[in-house]
Order: sequence, then C-alpha cells, then structure tokens
Amino acid sequence: MREVDLNVFATELAAGAFVIDVREPDEYVAGHVPGARPAPLSALGAALAELPADRTVYVICASGNRSLWAADQLAARGVDAVSVAGGTKGWARAGRPLVCGTATA
Repeated sequence: MREVDLNVFATELAAGAFVIDVREPDEYVAGHVPGARPAPLSALGAALAELPADRTVYVICASGNRSLWAADQLAARGVDAVSVAGGTKGWARAGRPLVCGTATA
C-alpha cells in the first residue's frame, strides 16, 4: 500500500491535493485538515462517484490505520489512493491547522 508522510502531504495539500477524511462525522466536525472532504468508512462506497479519476486521492483518518485500509479498498477499485501516515492527530501535533465544523475548506 502506498503511504506518504505528513511533510509530503503538507506539500501536496498546499499544491491543491484532493483529500478525503474517512473518520466518522463527529470526528470530522471536531477538527479536520483544511480542504479535506468527509467520506466516512461506513459510506466509502458512496463516495466513489465523487472521487477524481485523473489525480491522486489522499486518504486521512485519525492516526493512519483506517486510511491505510480505505486507500487499499479504493486502489482495488482503480482509484489512485494514498494513505497519510500519522493522520489528523499527527497533523495537529505538528502544529498544523485544523478546521472545525462541517466546512471542507
């Protein structure tokens, strides 16, 4: 499975990366990476139609475990998916910004 560290992810995010957050809605609302779109594991199949076919999809969760599984599932369906190691918790620990609420930007 493909996985990137938080520094690579930060660079890609600054360049406009497409990011989905596979945590549950309450986790997402409590704080997510700016620009991350909610796509909880329980509804991952429904999100397939909204994922770009022509670019990498970065998958993030709390720590990296759920995102690894989700990225693997997406890759099996032909999506260029990459898990973000360290997840949202690692992002926050590094002092990077989080957005609270349901906004995706």
